[in-house]
Amino acid sequence: MTGKLFVIGTGPGNPEQMTPEAHAAVSQATEFYGYGPYLDRLNLRSDQRRHASDNREELDRAAAALRAAATGATVCVVSGGDPGVFAMAAAVCEAIDSGAEEWRTVDLVVLPGITAMLAVAARIGAPLGHDFCAISLSDNLKPWNLIENRLSLAAKAGFVIALYNPISKARPWQLGKAFELLLSELPATTPVIFGRAAGRPDECITLQRLGEADAASADMATCVIIGSPETKVVARNGKSDLVYTPRFIAGGNR
Repeated sequence: MTGKLFVIGTGPGNPEQMTPEAHAAVSQATEFYGYGPYLDRLNLRSDQRRHASDNREELDRAAAALRAAATGATVCVVSGGDPGVFAMAAAVCEAIDSGAEEWRTVDLVVLPGITAMLAVAARIGAPLGHDFCAISLSDNLKPWNLIENRLSLAAKAGFVIALYNPISKARPWQLGKAFELLLSELPATTPVIFGRAAGRPDECITLQRLGEADAASADMATCVIIGSPETKVVARNGKSDLVYTPRFIAGGNR
């Protein structure tokens, strides 16, 4: 007997930014697996059971959800943001790839959501209006030298860069190091957006320049967006600055 496994994202945290598809999946499921603060965003019925776990237990969480779905349950794995961006969809796929054969017969439905960089970008204008990339600064699952190489190449290529997992108590130095590295490739005047808790009551969106960017302005709830050399800041009387990257870029090789 095989059940169904939804993998959803709750969006950046504003309830209105969780998609109708995700809400429909929540209404169908009876078993919910996720990091506790993400599960707290859902209003579950008395017949719906939550299974909270630490944010560093993704593969164990995915395996537990797949075991439940394989017995016939309708299961929901809950991420913040979009489940496919540095979140649980990849962990579920990895668990299926290396796990029990019956997990491959589970009806898997991954639903797209709104990820942090989209929410932050929307709050300040359109910094992602041209080519961009997303890089996680966490070296828990990949070596730091690989992160440095990707940062350098992305800056050289002229991408706007969205940084996820920018800083933590265990990694207090990496964002500052990333800024130092990027300064060797980008102008000191390049806009840097610190977007914390975008769309939530404790939202804080700040704009700095790369040459003076303060890594202490970020925490693990922050998405940092670093502009390209083409990204512009538009001052507005009585309103916050507008940041955008033009859709048209002239010229050829950099």
